[in-house]
Amino acid sequence: MLIYRILSEVDGVEDDFQLASEELDEETLFLVSQTFKALSDPTRIRILNLLFAKEYSVNEIADTLDLRQSTVSHQLRFLKNLRLVKYRREGTTLFYSYDDEHVMNMLKQTIEHAIHS
Repeated sequence: MLIYRILSEVDGVEDDFQLASEELDEETLFLVSQTFKALSDPTRIRILNLLFAKEYSVNEIADTLDLRQSTVSHQLRFLKNLRLVKYRREGTTLFYSYDDEHVMNMLKQTIEHAIHS
C-alpha cells in the first residue's frame, strides 16, 4: 500500500494527513459526488455564499436572492440532506446556517480562484 503525505497549514498549525492509495468505498464515493453535485448548481452556490455571512430564514434568502420561496426550500432541503446546512427554529420560522466548515472553505477558495482568474 502506498501512503501519501500531505502537509497543510490551517490557522498557523501544521496538519499532517495520510491518504492511502486504496480504492474508496461506495459510501465515500457517493458522499463526495453528492457534495460536488451540490456545489455544481448556481442557485445552491448563491445560497451557500449568502450563508457565509450569517443565518437567514427561507423568506430572507428568497428576498435577498430574488428567488421563489419554494425554490429556496427545495434547495435547502437538498443541502440539509447532505449536512451542508442546518437550521434552528424560532417560533414558526426556520433560520438556516452552514453546517460544514470544510465544504464552505472549499467553496470560498473556489470563488476566490474564479475571481482572480
